[in-house]
Amino acid sequence: MNTPMSPPPPVAAGDEALLDLPVEAMVPSREPRLNLLHVNRAQSARRHLRGIRMVLNIFLALALLYTVTITKQLLIPLVLASFIGLALNPIVARCAHMGIPRWLGASVLMIGLIAGIGTGIGMLTQPALGWVHEAPTAIRSFIPKLRSVMQPLEAANRATQGLTGPTRVQGSVQSPLSITIWDIVATTPKVLAGVLTVVLLVFFFLVYGDLMLRRLVQASPSFGYKRHAVHVVRGIQFEVSRYILTATLINLGLGAATAGMLWLYHMPDPLLWGTVAMLANFIPYVGAISTTAVLAVVGLLNFNQAGSALLPALTFAGITAFEGNVVTPLIQGHRMRLSPIAILLWLLVWGWLWGIPGALLAVPMLTSAKLVAERVRGWRWFVRMVQR
Repeated sequence: MNTPMSPPPPVAAGDEALLDLPVEAMVPSREPRLNLLHVNRAQSARRHLRGIRMVLNIFLALALLYTVTITKQLLIPLVLASFIGLALNPIVARCAHMGIPRWLGASVLMIGLIAGIGTGIGMLTQPALGWVHEAPTAIRSFIPKLRSVMQPLEAANRATQGLTGPTRVQGSVQSPLSITIWDIVATTPKVLAGVLTVVLLVFFFLVYGDLMLRRLVQASPSFGYKRHAVHVVRGIQFEVSRYILTATLINLGLGAATAGMLWLYHMPDPLLWGTVAMLANFIPYVGAISTTAVLAVVGLLNFNQAGSALLPALTFAGITAFEGNVVTPLIQGHRMRLSPIAILLWLLVWGWLWGIPGALLAVPMLTSAKLVAERVRGWRWFVRMVQR
């Protein structure tokens, strides 16, 4: 006896779409896993490329540092001449606008500059050589005066030694400092060659600087790029020249104030120490501390009382603090202010690479690099790192 078959269960509305799909679509696909594997491989390759790029950048920085070190005899005059040329270029450009040829304006300016610097060197050479030759005698006379100043510290040191036990200090005999005529004769040709190189480079930068800029702009591919290049280069040139000229004038004013203060205190050779203060002020923090220490030593050599001896150094410290915290920010503006950490690191690097010339040129180079980075795409991170 045939039993009637039960009808199939009703199909839900959502399951009707599954009936229309092919069988391959109902099997789990491997494409998502393959896509995830490709993504992971691409991310790993990008990480490896980023690591390789970082290692190559480190090697490139080390190669640049090595190149800068071994070529410092060439680069120091070039950098110094570039800064002097940028500082004097507005004067020559103003003469050119008045109808005076650039070569004539640059010649007159260079002759006046050389005459002024030569006169100053002639006035300061004799006092400087006198201090150098009298250094051993001055040091021997300085030690007893220093003992009178250091008596409280010596008393505290003796008390400490009484508590911890006696200590034995072995002294070493040092040979006195002496400079012979042969040393001066041997170094004179190198100094004259360096000075002549800087003078010629500054003269040619002043005469042919604009011509080189026009040749560079003419090599640009399009008119829009040419206009942008002219705008960027002119802005950088104006900002850097304004900074260098302003900083030089501020340091010159600091040197003049220092010389006047030392003259009022009846210190010997005030022009010499004012010039030292002016040049040392190009090295922030370190220059002011060094000049204060030098003035303290000179005061102790020339005055018997400690208060009168240390008064010029303390006054100079006050003048430097006023210049660094009031005068320079007021004239230069907050845009030119740099981070103290960036300044000290920059001084450490360039002082290690180039010595004293590197320390003198470090802050102008850092400020110029910051001004250039503000107008170049992709270098805003450098501005944020070094800006105060």
